[in-house]
Amino acid sequence: MHDGHDARKGGGAGDFGSAGDCGDPGRLAVIAGAGQFPFMVVDGARRAGRHVTVLALRNLADPSLRDAADAFCWTGIARLGGWIRLMLRAGARRVVLAGYVRKSAMYGRWRLLRNPPDWTAIRLWFFKLRDKRNDAILSAVADEFARHGILMENCTKYTPEHLAPPGVLTRRQPSPSQARDMEFGWPLARELGRLDIGQCIAVKETEVIAVEAIEGTDRMIRRAGELCPRGNWALIKTAKPSQDMRFDVPTVGPDTIDNLQAAGASMLVIEAGKTLMIDRQRMIERADSAGIVIVARPAD
Repeated sequence: MHDGHDARKGGGAGDFGSAGDCGDPGRLAVIAGAGQFPFMVVDGARRAGRHVTVLALRNLADPSLRDAADAFCWTGIARLGGWIRLMLRAGARRVVLAGYVRKSAMYGRWRLLRNPPDWTAIRLWFFKLRDKRNDAILSAVADEFARHGILMENCTKYTPEHLAPPGVLTRRQPSPSQARDMEFGWPLARELGRLDIGQCIAVKETEVIAVEAIEGTDRMIRRAGELCPRGNWALIKTAKPSQDMRFDVPTVGPDTIDNLQAAGASMLVIEAGKTLMIDRQRMIERADSAGIVIVARPAD
């Protein structure tokens, strides 16, 4: 599997590699996974005057990112050495990780055939990592970038307007029982984050009914709905107490509300200032329509 490139808007194929090893502080690489967040980062970075090269992860990233960026190339999910070579070739010495990658894919059948790693990724995954939790993996990736003079930036640097503001964001206010569930579940969700297990828990009547782990938030929401068919439960999603804003930032959006409604949830609690809201206005409108309370709570 070879990584390919396609220069866009910047003057043709020569522009992609013209900066060589000297780098350019105005050039940014975005390693793009699934979802809308890569579009938000690319848009914000270009408005900030950055030349943006998108390294799009195959079978995850939206192909229309090609039209949003200055330069574009497809790459594999486990091609760490290839990412570095592409960034050096593009003259980008700063990088942002944007979009989601389902970690469960790393443990699926035929994983090495579906996502063949390069030697740099093999060396990191099998010989360097102390464990396979998100922070350990992504910190090791950031260190590998740094060895080649590439700085991983705060992934919200170009999208600060999309971070959740504090307060109750919906017309409906939390009921007394919902407020009790929030006070009960908040420190537990924070502790889950501190241990780097997951970002959210489901709570009903001061009882934990589900905990997120490797399956991700959407599948955890479905499981909570199955475990609590009477509904009227709360999802509490927080950042880690020592959240590294370069990666794994909590993200919610209209699809989150759709999933919560389908699973019978009645409240979403997120962390203000550290949670990305995809299409905030549409998300709040859907929550109001569904009768779901959204609370953005400041960190303790």
